[in-house]
Amino acid sequence: MGYPFDPELAAGLALQPTQSIEELGAARALHRELLSSGLDEIEGLEQLEIDDHFVPAGARCPEVRVRAYVPLALQRPLPGVLYMHSGGFVLGSIEGEHARAASLALSVGAVVVSVEYRLAPEHPYPAALDDCYAALCWLAERADELGIDPNRVAVAGSSSGACLAAALALLARDRGGPRICFQLLNSPVLDDRLETLSMTTFTDTPVWDRQSAFLSWRHYLGAERVDIPGYAAPARAEDLSGLPPAYIATSQFDPLRDEGILYGLRLLQAGVAAEIHNFPGAYHGSEIVDTAEISKRRLVDIDWALRHGLNGWSGGEPTQVTARTSPVITTTTERGEW
Repeated sequence: MGYPFDPELAAGLALQPTQSIEELGAARALHRELLSSGLDEIEGLEQLEIDDHFVPAGARCPEVRVRAYVPLALQRPLPGVLYMHSGGFVLGSIEGEHARAASLALSVGAVVVSVEYRLAPEHPYPAALDDCYAALCWLAERADELGIDPNRVAVAGSSSGACLAAALALLARDRGGPRICFQLLNSPVLDDRLETLSMTTFTDTPVWDRQSAFLSWRHYLGAERVDIPGYAAPARAEDLSGLPPAYIATSQFDPLRDEGILYGLRLLQAGVAAEIHNFPGAYHGSEIVDTAEISKRRLVDIDWALRHGLNGWSGGEPTQVTARTSPVITTTTERGEW
């Protein structure tokens, strides 16, 4: 099927390597190869204190490695962001999103803690969520040491990382766990049922398609599992009330588009402040083409939403936040900063 992609994003497709999780070993090898070629290009690292830590995760679980990015020039305490990497539950690492985590810390003015959670299928649900919850509890317990304001902690992620962020918001609410003031969900994976119109229509889209989604969920949940809880697939959660405010970004030609939009609508219906922003002409992960104007808009908007969620909606004093209207459902209509 031909898709009318944004012209700049369409041109960028030629620069993106073909990666399929059909052959998981090959996909992981390609990920390692791509990783080894890009770490020397990160700018601004000298403005951050970067340290790895190992988080206890229970008697029967291994320690969880996390990487903390602390801005050096800003007065503490700072907001905190627990960041979950993407990769369809089966790929990815904190090294793979080192640049993005560092960029968030610098642009948002927050301490970012990136989580090296266990991957499926070797470690199916709930291993990744358990690791992320352990990291969230560690962040809250070490807030003073890390220079974090415990009342201004957000969870954030893209794709499968956004699924874990949404699941953490549910889990923390239900367990009475650490307070989360905001959830940032970029192209979120939320629904294992694969029944939305976008999921059944976009069967051959670049980067991510219906088959990729099917394999990803099978690896994460196991082939035979039938009792899928909302903590595994947040779209299945019946009660979304009492959750933290959310920013949800989706792409027009992404199989995941509709589950993100529908989740945002359900949050609004449950009385949760939510902003839903669909980017026309974009495909899953297309913001990696960061020279495209629509990608620049998306990344700036995501960073703005996270700053606002940490400083505005949370009740804290706004810092470096420009005036803007209250949370609404938006498209890519022009805004004051463009």
